[in-house]
Amino acid sequence: MAVAVLQRTDGRVLLAQRLPGTPYPGYWEFPGGKLEAGESASIALARELDEELGIRIVRAAPWLVQRYAYPHADVELNFFRIFAWRGEPRGRMGQAIAWQAPGAFDVAPLLPANAVILRALELPPIYGISMAEDLGEDVFLRRAQGAIAAGLQLIQLREKSWPVERLRRLADRLLPIAQAAGARVLLNGDPALALRLGCAGVHWTATALQRASARPEGMLCAASCHDGAELARAAKLGLDFAVLGTVAATPSHPDAEPLGWARVAELLRATPLPVYALGGLSRRDLDTAVAHGAHGIALRRAAWNA
Repeated sequence: MAVAVLQRTDGRVLLAQRLPGTPYPGYWEFPGGKLEAGESASIALARELDEELGIRIVRAAPWLVQRYAYPHADVELNFFRIFAWRGEPRGRMGQAIAWQAPGAFDVAPLLPANAVILRALELPPIYGISMAEDLGEDVFLRRAQGAIAAGLQLIQLREKSWPVERLRRLADRLLPIAQAAGARVLLNGDPALALRLGCAGVHWTATALQRASARPEGMLCAASCHDGAELARAAKLGLDFAVLGTVAATPSHPDAEPLGWARVAELLRATPLPVYALGGLSRRDLDTAVAHGAHGIALRRAAWNA
């Protein structure tokens, strides 16, 4: 099936209510439908949105693929994010529609296959990675305060060479700034230490990902990945998102062979979890990353530009 997540500039997404006489009547879902013989998912999506909502797609990007076993059928759902369209959506088949804010949906019940999608919609497009050791703590915190005020909502606290006490002092200064703005901070390190520091979650290295047998509960959990096997491992463990890199050459890894956008698109094809592209990128690369299947971009230097 091809499924559309129409997203307005205010962040709200469109849901439609299933009609009587269909499985799960009255449930709310993202619009879309089955692929007809010979159709690709993108072609089916365009046809379904015309038939169901009376709109034409202007800008769309492949996103996530979810597989779900309902009592009546096993389904594969190819989700696309739709950022621009022609026409005003309306229920052409008599179905009710509603624009909803991610994290604050007020329609119910929702189809159970959408659980991962609902969580993914709460993830912002930019993931900032700290560099207090490079900039100095005071400079970094000033820049972090500015970035958060400008809308940065997700941060990885990554100062891997620091002792725990120094890391705690930085967390004590950074977390109140982030939390006051509703931003979330993940610790690159141990889940237990992340809890002690008051972080919203943990970010695993690829090595920690391979060693893990289960994800920690009650917090966000992400991981760094470099290939398809590591992305599959992150998905198997049910992580909230992953970071894939490096996409382009970076000063910190001059000898690393960059993936390039074509390889990124190949690795992210049919991914079941949101993935941020990382490495040699700036905010100008966001649309390119999204067009190649990424949820967004992870930035280190570019996240804290003065």
